Amino acid sequence: MSTGTSKPRVIKDFEKLEPFLQEQIKLAYPYGFEDNLIHFYNKEGEKVLALPFETDEKYYMLRMSLVKAQELIEEDEDYDDEGNLKDDVKDEYESKYGDLDHMADYLADDESDDEDEGDDEEEER
Repeated sequence: MSTGTSKPRVIKDFEKLEPFLQEQIKLAYPYGFEDNLIHFYNKEGEKVLALPFETDEKYYMLRMSLVKAQELIEEDEDYDDEGNLKDDVKDEYESKYGDLDHMADYLADDESDDEDEGDDEEEER
């Protein structure tokens, strides 16, 4: 996922996004948000943590602290007790958004993560 310079950057809170964007973000980050936070400096020069998310039209930086990232997942019924997107929810969101161009990279990344996890298990045996 490259950040095209022609795309507008939007800095926003996750809770203030439209529900369809929240669903796409959950699909893009099915194992939670906290391990995917990055930092940037706002116009006042302050360091800010954010979750990046890119669509065909915009590049979002979703402001959230580490604690907030954990709370969002813990309080969201779409995630299980381990902080993973529930399989039935994931299937539903994939059928709704899987054909969107910007979701292809996220879904491909998720599949390679699954393959990596399998490799780890083999090494532990």
